Formats: sequence, structure tokens, C-alpha cells
Amino acid sequence: MSLRRSSAFPILALGLLLLFAFGSQAQNPATAGAVTEYIQTEMERQHIPGLSLLVAKEGKIVRAHGFGLANVELRVPVAAETVFQSGSVGKQFTATAVMMLVEEGKVGLDDSLTKYFDDAPPAWKDATVRELLSHTAGFGDYPKDFNFRKDWTEDELLKLVESIPLAYPPGTKWAYSNLGYLTLGILIRRVTGEFYGDFLQQRIFQPLDMRSTRIISEADIVANRSAGYRLVKGELKNQEWVAPMVNTTADGSLYFSILDLAKWDAALYREKLLKSSSLDLMWTPVKLKNGRANNGRPNTGGYGFGWFIEDRQGHRCIHHDGSWQGFETAIDRYVDDQLTVVVLTNLADAEPGKISRHVAEMYLAEK
Repeated sequence: MSLRRSSAFPILALGLLLLFAFGSQAQNPATAGAVTEYIQTEMERQHIPGLSLLVAKEGKIVRAHGFGLANVELRVPVAAETVFQSGSVGKQFTATAVMMLVEEGKVGLDDSLTKYFDDAPPAWKDATVRELLSHTAGFGDYPKDFNFRKDWTEDELLKLVESIPLAYPPGTKWAYSNLGYLTLGILIRRVTGEFYGDFLQQRIFQPLDMRSTRIISEADIVANRSAGYRLVKGELKNQEWVAPMVNTTADGSLYFSILDLAKWDAALYREKLLKSSSLDLMWTPVKLKNGRANNGRPNTGGYGFGWFIEDRQGHRCIHHDGSWQGFETAIDRYVDDQLTVVVLTNLADAEPGKISRHVAEMYLAEK
């Protein structure tokens, strides 16, 4: 999802504060100091008001730090408990929910979408759940004239998606699709009778004790919620407002903290949520109908279900980033090294993926 925009300004006379740190694994003080210095430098360069950093090894927290301000107006510092918006990092939770239904025999990866959407256009007959999960179904993104301030109903959103012709025959190309994941959220309701956010809460967040993770709601009182920002002609502005329904779709509309993501990361090392065979499937690039791996983004190995897969200098990394309403996020899991780095920021057009990658390189260099 993306509500983005502009340039640069001289904020961080606000003072980059290192506020919270704890861990269950020892860390090299030299690495810790170098990482702190690097993050402070990048925050100043990118003009990021606030940032939350998680480093975990073998499913255990090494570092959980807050830097800068969660709320500039109230001068509230970032802590490890600070809640950020997920952006498209939330897609991995949607994909996990679908795979739970696959394991239960309620959804088939090679089922035609018309099995779940009776009124779908004829072209959907050739599109499968597997292709929707891997961005190869021909679905696209929100139209340029999409009204983010209209409080759409779920049925209205589905009709909009169904009205847009497929961009290519399913299974023949790869193109990132927010609308595809929005549709998966509706599919979850069709199968379970529940709003996908309630399904996530019952089946993922509560079992993992992810206490801050939930669907976005501006109306609710949300403890430790940070504010999202954007730059307009060099001046810091609050995030743009969107209608409540647009903040509940399955393409990336979650709140979470790095402490909750540490629990999520730990769960992915064992069969707490899914069988290892299902996780392996999610972390394997889906092949196109011509037998080639989908390309995903340039210089990546491809896209599985809710995750990009990439070789980074000999280290296998499954990762994703997110962008929405003044927040930019990134999670990088170096699965063979059992190292995970998460960076959450509250500025549109920040580059958390650049930061998470460099931080990971610093920890990998310790070996």
C-alpha cells in the first residue's frame, strides 16, 4: 500500500534518542556501538523522526531499541513498545492465514478463484489462489483515481477489483498487486465466515501473545501508537487521512511493535503456526507457467507467498518492506544464519530496507 511523498528538511535538532534496550543474547559491544552510530547518521540523513530496531538471533532478542520521536508534536520518544503501521509487511500474515486454511483442507492452492467468487469475471476462472499469493494472477494495484477518502464497503471493493481487467494471463508474469492481497482477505471471510482481521487475531496474534498487533483503527485508544509523517517541500507534515475501511484491508493494514515481531520471528523457527513444509513453500519463489521463477523485484530470487526471497552475498534472505500513511517498514530474515533485523520508521519515503540490510551485514561480519 502506498500513500507517499516528498523531499527533505532539517528536523533532527529533535535529538536522536536511544531509549530502550534489552536482550536475551549477549552482543558484541563494538558492533552495538557501530550500529547505533550508523542508525543515528542515517536518521539524520533521511530526516526520520522516529525509528524502532529489532535484532534477533535464533529466535531470541539481541537488541530492541527506540531512536528519536514517536510523536513530534508531543515529543514522545520511541520505545521498544512503540506501535507502528505495518504497510505491506502485513502481507505475510495474510499469506499465513491462507496457508492455515490450506492445511485444514478448506482452501486449495490450485483452486480457481471462481470457486470462492461466484460473480467474478470469466478471466478469474484461470487464476488460482497460488497465483494470487505470489502476485502472478494478473491483478494490479489501486487505480490512480482511487478515492482513499471514501469509506468503501467490502462488497464495493470487491466489485472494483472485479471491474479491472487482468493485466496479463494468470501465471505468465509477475507484478506486485495490493488488490490481489485485498482479495485474499475477502476470500478468508468467504471460507471462514469471519473478517480476516478477527481470524488473524484468533489464530496468530493471540496464540503468539502479540499484544499490540491488530487491525488499524483511528477511533480506538491504542497504547504506544506512533504518528506517521511525510515531507512536503522540506516541511514535516502529518500523514494523509484515509477512510476507516481503507485501513482494514488485507494488503497491509496492521499495527505492531518490534516486541511483537520478535515473537513472530521466533514462531517461524518452529511449527507453532504452520508445518515446516508450508513455510518452505511460502519461502520458495513460485514458478511461472513457462517453468521460470518469477522475477519479483530486480536483483531478487523471486517471490513466494507474502515474502521476497533473495541471495545476499551468499546469505539466503527472506524479506519484505511496507509503505503506508507516513510509515516505512522492513523485515529481513537471514534464515540459514538465524538472524533477523526489523526496522520500523514513521516517515514516508524513508529507506528502512537500506538500514536493515546494513545492520544485518554488521552482525553477519561478527562470524
